[in-house]
Amino acid sequence: MRRSIIALAGTAALATLCGCTVRTPDTQDGRARPPVHAGVPRTAPTPEPGGTAPDDKPSAARTPGTPSPAPAVLFRRGDSGRDVRELQARLRQLAWLFEGPTGRYEASTEEAVKGFQGKRGLPRTGTTDTVTWDRLVGMTREPGQWELYLMGGQPAAAPDSRCLTGRVLCIDKTSRTLRWMIDGRTVSTMSVRFGSQYTPTREGVFQVYWKSRDHVSTLYHTPMPYAMFFSGGQAVHYSADFAARGYAGASHGCVNVRDEAAVSALFAQVRSGDKVVVSW
Repeated sequence: MRRSIIALAGTAALATLCGCTVRTPDTQDGRARPPVHAGVPRTAPTPEPGGTAPDDKPSAARTPGTPSPAPAVLFRRGDSGRDVRELQARLRQLAWLFEGPTGRYEASTEEAVKGFQGKRGLPRTGTTDTVTWDRLVGMTREPGQWELYLMGGQPAAAPDSRCLTGRVLCIDKTSRTLRWMIDGRTVSTMSVRFGSQYTPTREGVFQVYWKSRDHVSTLYHTPMPYAMFFSGGQAVHYSADFAARGYAGASHGCVNVRDEAAVSALFAQVRSGDKVVVSW
């Protein structure tokens, strides 16, 4: 009987073990800290039988008077990178942050983290430690690609082979970027957005046939500054709506640029007759 009890106890111990506007998502600063993707849990812990999550189990006994170790800091103000974008995207899901994601841990992100921490009884440090991250991940879902790059800034894809000769506006729908290229060299790169499924941006090889610095759409009566027309009424141009709302909106077929300084410089360099390649 005694041996049976011991065997059952051993078994129990072993068992405890994601002009064309329609109104209709890097690097760290060098400090050594564990990256989010290398070991921080990305989903809420699964409750064990009886409703107790693994993180809620009593910790091992400590020597009386010994303070608990502080949670490790993952990110703080001044940091940047893809994982900071994920933090910002998750804060946006809970309406603690309204701008970005930018990938830069600035004052607005710090204030959002403080608000999230205070609401849950955590120290309002404004830095993202492992405890804060675990709580945030448990309340949110894995952000998609365009949640991470809602306001642009995504890496450009490799240029289409048709962009490697001559003067080309090389526009990629997959990475949502525009490369301005001359003889295979990338002069500048900027984020762009396209038409909706009902007014898609045409794909193919075109030429810039008309430039209009202060253009206003005759169809939609909306400003289209720095317009470079390449296919019927479709043009590359600056969009204030894209600058304000990012990929939450779409165009009526034009290629929108959100960086006014970048498209202004591009407009000054592009000539009528320059090639335009729009591809996936």
